[in-house]
Amino acid sequence: MLSEFPLNNNLDPADVGRGFSFVNSKRNGDLLLKGYKPPQAVRTGTSIVGIIYKDGVILGADTRATEGPIVSDKNCSKIHRLQQHIYCCGAGTAADTEQMTLLTSAEMDLHELNMGRQVPVICASMMLRQTLFRYQGHISAALVLGGVDKYGPHINCIYPCGSIDKIPYAAMGSGTLAAMAVLENGWNASIDLEEGKQLVRKAISAGVFNDLGSGSNIDLCVITAKGAIPLRTETIASERGELLGQYSFLPNTTLVKSVSIQDIEITEERIYRPSRSTSFVETHSESKSLPETSSGSQQRQSADKK
Repeated sequence: MLSEFPLNNNLDPADVGRGFSFVNSKRNGDLLLKGYKPPQAVRTGTSIVGIIYKDGVILGADTRATEGPIVSDKNCSKIHRLQQHIYCCGAGTAADTEQMTLLTSAEMDLHELNMGRQVPVICASMMLRQTLFRYQGHISAALVLGGVDKYGPHINCIYPCGSIDKIPYAAMGSGTLAAMAVLENGWNASIDLEEGKQLVRKAISAGVFNDLGSGSNIDLCVITAKGAIPLRTETIASERGELLGQYSFLPNTTLVKSVSIQDIEITEERIYRPSRSTSFVETHSESKSLPETSSGSQQRQSADKK
């Protein structure tokens, strides 16, 4: 069926390979009308958090990457660098979040070279929002943007459709509900660095232990006016259990740890056998040997004559 819809060849070769490509969208729409069933989207899981404390911003994320029910990566980095003073946590499709942050980081580098100034956080937010809005939510990238510029610390919660929330603390991903409950209970405007890091750890841990898509370690990133300090695998949220002993078995064998033999005393024995009924058999055999009656033979003879 795919051969009936060739690729779109009416494109400028210079435009191929720049950013996201949706050249097959018309072909995919025709395939849907023909009854083709495309593969379903794979559900992913993530817990990302960002808060503002009195001296800057703290970002946090778990490190588990999933492909539906499969854990594909246990130590995935979800905190991406945009500038030295701006970092971004990504939830959703790993390829989309990685590509979005790489494109925006390159655009911000060009902006800094052209303007000769430090890029404000609102500028990075506008670049991300414009790109996401252009593709109308088809880019699966939910972002928590955090940074500190001359205007102060900022936390922006950016959705895949391009909308934004400017709030002092934010959580996104599949562990949002559990993480946001911890943030609403523990955040205050005068929180210091250590309390803020502990609050982010608790929020990410709540998402990890209440969501199967989140897990493994916790990454942190502390951003101040002097710059950012990424803390890779700063905390291990869910530790793997250790083996209690060394186990080595031969192939096709099973370890027998203990043998227990118990004597059973038989106090009563009952034997049940199916009872054979001969009444039906005898009746059926007798019915075959019965002679025909005179009335029955007369009726059969009259039917033959007719």
